Amino acid sequence: MKAAVVWWELAGSGQTIASLRAFLRDEAVDRFAGIEGLRLKFWISDPETERWGAVLLWESAEAAAAPLPARAAELIGRPPAHRTLFDVEATVEGVFSLPTLSGQGLALTPPTPNKP
Repeated sequence: MKAAVVWWELAGSGQTIASLRAFLRDEAVDRFAGIEGLRLKFWISDPETERWGAVLLWESAEAAAAPLPARAAELIGRPPAHRTLFDVEATVEGVFSLPTLSGQGLALTPPTPNKP
């Protein structure tokens, strides 16, 4: 197994974490759901540093080497500032209450209406 960590510096890109959340809802999540050999992908953000990225878990080195959709790079206007591929030494799933990881996260959770 392989794990990849990728992120962009958004400053000066014209994109924000909010605009990229819309991109996740509108197209990216569904597109990555069909990638062969991708075991898990979760997108990450840090509003304080204006960083946006993802962590990907691949079933094999071959799967990790396959070309991926480049839509985020197109929207942001440049390739990621950081990209590192790691060997996976071990995996474990802990005790959890969510029935599935799919569909979780800020981009996919409806905002809570403001209360008067």
